[in-house]
Amino acid sequence: MKLASLKHDRDGCLVVVSRDLKRYLPTDMTLQIALDNWDKIVPNLEALSSNVNRGQGTLFDERACDSPLPRAFQWADGSAYVNHVELVRKARNAEMPSSFWHDPLMYQGGSDSFLGPRDTILVADEAFGIDMEGEVAVVTSDVPMGASPREAAEAIRLIMLVNDVSLRGLIPGELAKGFGFFQSKPSSAFSPVCVTPDELGAAWDGKKLNLPLIVTYNGKPFGCANAGDNMVFDFPTLIAHAAKTRPLGSGTIVGSGTVSNKADDGTPGLPISEGGLGYSCIAEMRMVESLTYGEPKTPFMRFGDSVRIEMFNAEGHSIFGAIDQTVVKAV
Repeated sequence: MKLASLKHDRDGCLVVVSRDLKRYLPTDMTLQIALDNWDKIVPNLEALSSNVNRGQGTLFDERACDSPLPRAFQWADGSAYVNHVELVRKARNAEMPSSFWHDPLMYQGGSDSFLGPRDTILVADEAFGIDMEGEVAVVTSDVPMGASPREAAEAIRLIMLVNDVSLRGLIPGELAKGFGFFQSKPSSAFSPVCVTPDELGAAWDGKKLNLPLIVTYNGKPFGCANAGDNMVFDFPTLIAHAAKTRPLGSGTIVGSGTVSNKADDGTPGLPISEGGLGYSCIAEMRMVESLTYGEPKTPFMRFGDSVRIEMFNAEGHSIFGAIDQTVVKAV
């Protein structure tokens, strides 16, 4: 089943989308209401899904979508790909503690103003170091405090993609205060469509999504790292980590962190232009350039730059639709 929220008021209008992303049927609720009453609501949604996949409904336009949850009670972003953590810490001349290999990093992001998948990224100053971060995220039902990874896995209701925008120039100063991200993490954007795990078939193993995440930057291939590879902490582990000391409410979003693969020889990997899998953020590419050339060569995003984040199934069809955004100066 594929779900989306068309732009309407603050929380959107929930619609059920066909598997080929061509048609939709409306509901009379928001996605949050559906998640709060999932067991009761899901049979009706499945009936709509069956009908829309038989050709009923209205033409679907991704540009009319908000993020599936235009705002959420909880947005917790992990950093499951330790390769990414290692590289961005090197970029800040910060050592990586060995504990990062067995204790997940996670921050609580702002969840009151998510961007739609085609909304512009408004930033006041290019000097902030504007970067995209391509990720996968899951949406949960209620998760009790102290839930085990097995219990956490059973709470996964939906899966979607993320552009977790980062302002790299602001991060070092904020982290130096010892209180974590805030100004350096503006509003994130999510894919037009979120899907139930059964839509992913064998690509979803209950813990990870084993498909390449395709990142296109200014119309050119930038990254195709596989979201299932080098994921040190799977989604049930991340959810259980978030629920260690408090329950999680239905509609909680948990992100994977930037999808990042090592090369077969254990090195950070090459850009696509050199035959590698590329990267899901600019910071990684800049760090690899620094290691190779002694300094970064790729600038962070500038006004007018664009990024597209998408994922395709084995048949080459888009699963979630595309996050497609342009950076614009805030005035």
